[in-house]
Amino acid sequence: MKKATKVLTLALAMIMLAGVLTACGGGSKKGDTLTFGTNPEFPPFEFITSNGVIGEFDGIDMAIAKQIAEENGMTVAMESMEFDSLLVALQNGQIDAVIAGMTATDERRETVDFSTTYYTATQVMIVREDSDITKATDMADKKICVVQGYTGEVCVQEMGYSYEAFKKGTEAVLELVNGKCDVVVIDSATAQKYVGDNEGLKIVEDASAFESEEYAIAVQKGNTELLDKINASVEKMLSDGTINELAVKYTEEATAE
Repeated sequence: MKKATKVLTLALAMIMLAGVLTACGGGSKKGDTLTFGTNPEFPPFEFITSNGVIGEFDGIDMAIAKQIAEENGMTVAMESMEFDSLLVALQNGQIDAVIAGMTATDERRETVDFSTTYYTATQVMIVREDSDITKATDMADKKICVVQGYTGEVCVQEMGYSYEAFKKGTEAVLELVNGKCDVVVIDSATAQKYVGDNEGLKIVEDASAFESEEYAIAVQKGNTELLDKINASVEKMLSDGTINELAVKYTEEATAE
């Protein structure tokens, strides 16, 4: 009986030790592939093309993701999904990180950890060239389009205006081009791309209505090992001017098309 008790005690101790080791290693990045989640409907940060930097994926964020993986000796992989599904997929372990022009808000920080900010942006309004909208308050009696889950939707909600939300920025802008809405609220860099692609549109800014927002990469809460690696790469790219060069390159290409 005493021998059996000792064996049982030893077995329990080993199980407890294994549990502790598992807990300590939870959230750490294993393997040689770093899988990011993105929503490739947000040019110039992420979009689909025939010859991207990561397969069919191209843009500022894709170039950043590729360099992060390479600097840490890993192969980069990209998963495409709806913007609203990205953080759920991250929390479920389907992906290792999210890079999607995502604003690091206090609400999101409650469930995930964010990297060092790599880009600061603001929201603007895209309107037709003959529009009488010159400031955000002019949208009060207009038909507004936004992209579901994007900061533009949050801004319009906070202003108390009704709106129609689309899954893709291209869909929202097409509504404007076809005269089915009066204004699209979206990120400034992306707005430049859409205005460049569609004649008869212009950008209206209102600094008093739209605050700047900070883009960052999201990882699982408590995954400090991966977060430290990402931060080291991001901070290096910020200090040596790589991210600024990417922003200029992709923005200029977008407006030149």
